[in-house]
Amino acid sequence: MEYRFLGRSGLKVSALSFGSWVTFGEQVDTDLAYQSMKVAYDAGVNFFDNAEAYEMGKSEIIMGKVLKKAEWKRSDLVLSTKIYWGGEGPNDQGLSFKHIKEGTEAALKRLQTNYVDLIFCHRPDLYTPIEETVWAMNQMISEGKALYWGTSEWNAYQIRKAYDFARQEHLRPPLMEQPQYNMFHRERVEAEYAPLYEDIGLGTTVWSPLASGLLTGKYNDGIPEGSRLDLEKYDWLRKKLLETESGKAKLEKVKKLAPIADDLGMSLPQLALAWCLNNDKVSTVITGASKVEQVEQNMETMDVIHKVDEEVIQKIERILDNKPAEPTDWRR
Repeated sequence: MEYRFLGRSGLKVSALSFGSWVTFGEQVDTDLAYQSMKVAYDAGVNFFDNAEAYEMGKSEIIMGKVLKKAEWKRSDLVLSTKIYWGGEGPNDQGLSFKHIKEGTEAALKRLQTNYVDLIFCHRPDLYTPIEETVWAMNQMISEGKALYWGTSEWNAYQIRKAYDFARQEHLRPPLMEQPQYNMFHRERVEAEYAPLYEDIGLGTTVWSPLASGLLTGKYNDGIPEGSRLDLEKYDWLRKKLLETESGKAKLEKVKKLAPIADDLGMSLPQLALAWCLNNDKVSTVITGASKVEQVEQNMETMDVIHKVDEEVIQKIERILDNKPAEPTDWRR
């Protein structure tokens, strides 16, 4: 396993990490979660990602039980949660000081830990001043309930505003962002955030590297029974990925990527993960799985990542044809 610094912080996270979105509580019970997390841990994964919104807390409960059973050394782990959607009450959602405090404390109880290493604002809150959210996150760190904080799916302006206010008030600034990033979703990570990597040392913990399973190739010939897109609650995602013109176009590109993976002796998911890791602005790639075998295959990416060299990257780029444009040099 390779370990990368989380942005400009001194914290190192495994290049591949393990998240519980969709699977824990929906497709994965406690026993299977234990087996999956153990495979990831044994492969060198130290970062395990969660959120209060995942199955309305059930995901954190399952992960908490796994951590208790595994008895791994706490200092060897980097645990996270994300705060925003905590329930149906009028103050159970958003990024108010009240919800951040109560949501964090509830998450810690479910995870059966005294603190999380990383705490994220799961989405931007249009109704809570960013200044209030910064104060709240700083307070969670001051109380020892979290060590670092960051954002998820915030735009560059919002991140910079939070960072500048924190610095102005001598508070802990956001150090990482958790955006979606994969072969089909690139603009934010590769273009919008570009100034933030150098300016504030932003780290990224990217999610959905397989584009909700599209880049596994398993939907090339239909929808396998028991897969994510076979679940009733993800009917919206199935329609978006497989029934729209843009979705169909992506599926055709996946079919063209498959021979590249075959020629390299890799699986298509491994090629997609290696492609993400090829970006040195990516601190860690969050993987997920509903089967132990999928975890094993994902982890084996680290053994074959060297095969994805510049020549391979260029072959992929010709198929994707979606690389964000470079800034225009108006002096030329």
